[in-house]
Amino acid sequence: GKMAQDMTEKELLKMELDQLKKEVKNERQMVSKTGKEIKEYIESMEGEDPLLKGVPEDKNPFKEKGGCTIS
Repeated sequence: GKMAQDMTEKELLKMELDQLKKEVKNERQMVSKTGKEIKEYIESMEGEDPLLKGVPEDKNPFKEKGGCTIS
């Protein structure tokens, strides 16, 4: 596809309209309800959440393989 800056105003408006046509089909729910559900889900999963409990060194694929020294 074209980059947005290369598109005419008409093409941009059509793209926006297509997106809105998709979004209008989404089922709407109250934030007061979904917010509570999201909070409960996060709390139920926190035991397995690596962002909260960290990753054990031996299972961390991103840990430093070696160091470097500057002398």
